[in-house]
Amino acid sequence: MGFRFTSILMVLLCLVGIGSMSAQPPQGGAGQEQRGPNQLPDWATDLAKRVQIDAYAQAGFTYQHNGNVKDVYGNKEDYNTFDLKRVFLVVAVPITDRWFAMFMNDFKGGVVHEYWMSYRFTNSKAFSAKMGQFKHAYSIENGMSPTELEAIDVCSEGVTYLAGCGSDRLIGTTYGRDLGLELFGETNNGKFAYKVAVMNGQGVNKTDGNSEKDFIGRLEYRPTPELNIVASGQIGRGHAVERSSYIGHIAPGQDYKRNRWSAGFQYKGKPFTLRAEYLEGRDDNVTSRGAYATGVVPVAKHLDFVGSYDFFNYNVKEHMYQHKAIAGLQYWFYKRCRIQLQYVYKSAFLQDNYRMGAPDQAPVFVGKSFEKGANHAIMCQLQVRLK
Repeated sequence: MGFRFTSILMVLLCLVGIGSMSAQPPQGGAGQEQRGPNQLPDWATDLAKRVQIDAYAQAGFTYQHNGNVKDVYGNKEDYNTFDLKRVFLVVAVPITDRWFAMFMNDFKGGVVHEYWMSYRFTNSKAFSAKMGQFKHAYSIENGMSPTELEAIDVCSEGVTYLAGCGSDRLIGTTYGRDLGLELFGETNNGKFAYKVAVMNGQGVNKTDGNSEKDFIGRLEYRPTPELNIVASGQIGRGHAVERSSYIGHIAPGQDYKRNRWSAGFQYKGKPFTLRAEYLEGRDDNVTSRGAYATGVVPVAKHLDFVGSYDFFNYNVKEHMYQHKAIAGLQYWFYKRCRIQLQYVYKSAFLQDNYRMGAPDQAPVFVGKSFEKGANHAIMCQLQVRLK
């Protein structure tokens, strides 16, 4: 029902926006304005002026070589595919100078990612509130758009896991978003910023799996316009939806302690940009930790070199660690449109495991296991964004 309602709302807003393009200015008579046959009502015209529509898409090709990965019959295999990663429509509505609403839908996955409304209580930006479904404040990278992030596979391994962007199967794929209420603001001409939120902790388009809420906080200090220092944390209790390959003792339906914290910085200067962050989390009695550093250096007009190193240990006690390195180029051919080419190295992977049955029966999938071994990939991507 929620997906249907928001989809209908999205269509209506789009129609209003399209209708405003063809609407003609009102022709005034002697004493009262006359509305032409193709004109919208005044309230609809005013709404159409406020609606801001953005969209972007990312698609590409991936070739992956791993001499250790085996297929269902135990044969070693390479992998290559063209893939459409995401197609987003974003509808923003500044209702007044204080009220703001946002809707975001991914057509590739058929998932409503965001729907929220915010209100600014102060004349300055010191205190505002947001309610709905939106990106939570844990980590630097989670708050960034895929169109800003340098890596084709988007976030670092630590952020992907600890922020709930896909690899933590206990919580499922939440896209780094959740349902809840957030208070936020900034002071001292933007030098200090904060976010404090209470959220379900269950992810997108879901009710809470338990009666306890997650609390997420974030502090930012910007000593110069180019440098931003960030610390964030999350405390709560997760409700497992699947078994994890990294933490085997937590069963689906079980509640468990789920805490996270991070500290890092982002520098955006003319010679280069650099982002680095340390992240750590605890699920029940299992600790995960890691760090990453990602930099961009211009090498020619519109052409950048991208480099990244990433280390993450999914289970410190069991030594489930992985090194990851990225090197590549990106060419900005128009505003926020680019072509990317990258080499990606990983030192570990998840192996699909099967149990062989009778000769006339198909193998049965029995789960994944964490394995050490070199994994090489060549990735390219085309990104197109309207604004």
